[in-house]
Amino acid sequence: QLQLAESGGGLVQTGGSLRLSCTASGFTWKSYATGWFRQAPGKGREAIACISTNYQNTAYGDSVKGRFTITRDNAKNTVYLQMNDLKPEDTATYFCAADYSHPFTCDPILEWDFESWGQGTQVTVSS
Repeated sequence: QLQLAESGGGLVQTGGSLRLSCTASGFTWKSYATGWFRQAPGKGREAIACISTNYQNTAYGDSVKGRFTITRDNAKNTVYLQMNDLKPEDTATYFCAADYSHPFTCDPILEWDFESWGQGTQVTVSS
């Protein structure tokens, strides 16, 4: 079983930037696509970004296109989410997740495809 741990969340002002990290441990030899999701209080989980195991395919949710960038470093078993031009509506708990069944594809980002999930990291954007 793969374990995922998110880090890098915090409090930032509108227009600021944060970089989230998702570090994997355990069965890291398995190929998997990695996705980022977020959930705000009282709302459902939203797909934010995804990157395939071979770096070649990425996908983004409409609400973050042009502002967020997902990258990965397989040597470090880490996936990053660079978040720029943050807005109050980006406030949420951010989760990363691994999809073993579709390691080379990301579009569309389907929550039910992801089998392993981290515990989440809180991002708060003040106005």
